[in-house]
Amino acid sequence: MEPDRDSGEIQAVLNVSDPPGKLAGRSAPAEPGLEAPAADGGGRRVRRWVLRLVPLVLLIAAGWVLWREFRHLSLADVGTAIAAWGYGRIVAVMGLAAFSFFLMGVVEWLGVRWAGARVPWWPVIGVSFLANAIAHAVGANLLVSGALRARLYDRYGVNLAQVAAMTLFGGMSFAVGLGMLGGCGLALSPARQIAATAIPLVLARGVGWALIAAVLGYVLLCALRRAPVHAFGRSLALPSAGDAAAQIVVGVVDNGVAAAIIWLLLPPGEVPYQTFVGAYAVAAVAGLVSTVPGGAGVFEGSISALLPQADFAALAAAFLGYRLSYYLLPLIVAGLALAVHTVRTRGR
Repeated sequence: MEPDRDSGEIQAVLNVSDPPGKLAGRSAPAEPGLEAPAADGGGRRVRRWVLRLVPLVLLIAAGWVLWREFRHLSLADVGTAIAAWGYGRIVAVMGLAAFSFFLMGVVEWLGVRWAGARVPWWPVIGVSFLANAIAHAVGANLLVSGALRARLYDRYGVNLAQVAAMTLFGGMSFAVGLGMLGGCGLALSPARQIAATAIPLVLARGVGWALIAAVLGYVLLCALRRAPVHAFGRSLALPSAGDAAAQIVVGVVDNGVAAAIIWLLLPPGEVPYQTFVGAYAVAAVAGLVSTVPGGAGVFEGSISALLPQADFAALAAAFLGYRLSYYLLPLIVAGLALAVHTVRTRGR
C-alpha cells in the first residue's frame, strides 16, 4: 500500500494527539492541529523520490548479500536441512507462531484499555490477528494495521483517536520489547559467543547497554511525565509506568518467541540462543528501517552476515520455515477471514 493512498482515513488514524482514554471529561479535538509545516513543492518531490528509492536500494543490497552468502548452496542441501527438522520441530514452530500472535492480541487488549475503548476480549484478539498478519506481510505496519483497525473496530464505536492510540501502543510495545531483548543478548552474552558473530565485542556491548538504557529510560519517562510529549509538530500522551512495564514484558516474550522460530529450525547447538537473539534484533531493525514488506531479503541478509559461522544450508531452510509459519500461513488465514467478514457485513 502506497503512503499517498487512502490519505483521509490513514492520516486521520496517525495524526491524532492524546488517546481518548486520557481525555476524560473533555471531547477529542475536532481538528488535531498536528500537521507538519508545509514544505515547498520541490522539497516534497525530492523527499518522495528518496523515500521510494531507499527501499529499492536496500532490497538490491540485501539480494547481493544473500547471493554472496548462499550462491554455493544447492536445493538438495536445503532439502536435507528441512528433512532434518522432523515433525516435532515443525509442530513446535507452528505452536510458537500461534503463541506469538496470541501475545500480539494481549498487547492489543492492553492498548484498547489504555485508549479508553470498550471492546470484548475475543473481537480484540480477532482484530489483532487480522491487522498484524496482513500488516506484517504487506509492510508499512502502522499505516496498514491502523487502517484495518479503523474499519474493524468501527462497529464497536471505536473512534479514530482511539485507533491511533492503540496502534501506536502496539508499535511501541514491539519496539521496547525488541530493544530490551536484543540489548540483553548483545550486552550479556559471553565474549566467546559474541566472537562467533560478525559484531565486534566493544560494539556489541555498547549497543546492548544503550538499548537497555533506552528502554529503562522510556519507563522512567512514563513514570515521571504526565503531560503529552511533543516532537516534530505532533504530541502523544504517554502510558503509565505500569502499562510501559507491561509493554516491555509482553514485547520481550513476543520477540523472543519470534526469534525462537528460526533458532529452533537450526541444527541443535549451531548458535546459542542468546547470541542468536542479538543478531535477530539487529536484523529485525534493519528490516523495519528498509520498509521492504516483511523486511524480505534485508532481514535474512542481515542475519546471514552477522552469523558467518552458521551452516548456510540450515540457515536458508530456517528462513524458509520462518516465512512460511510466521508470514505466509497467517496471511492466508487472515485474508480468508477478512474476505468472509467483508461478505457478511455487506449482506447485513
